Amino acid sequence: MATAESERAPRPLSQPHVDRMPADPAYQAEIIKAHDGALAAGSAGYLDPRTGLFVLSAGFLAARGTCCGRGCRHCPYVK
Repeated sequence: MATAESERAPRPLSQPHVDRMPADPAYQAEIIKAHDGALAAGSAGYLDPRTGLFVLSAGFLAARGTCCGRGCRHCPYVK
């Protein structure tokens, strides 16, 4: 179900929801570093450091204005 932008989660875009991150702290650190780089560059996303898959950044997702409901790792609307 889509969520209005006014219902964004009360956390900075640089902080993903804990339930959407892998359990491995080293992997989490790699993800945060890659995501921070994408946010700083204004990029739509980054390549996951271990899988090579493209992951959308919270900045890109926030600019869309709504949650798509697909479980994005950096969804700024998940509370």
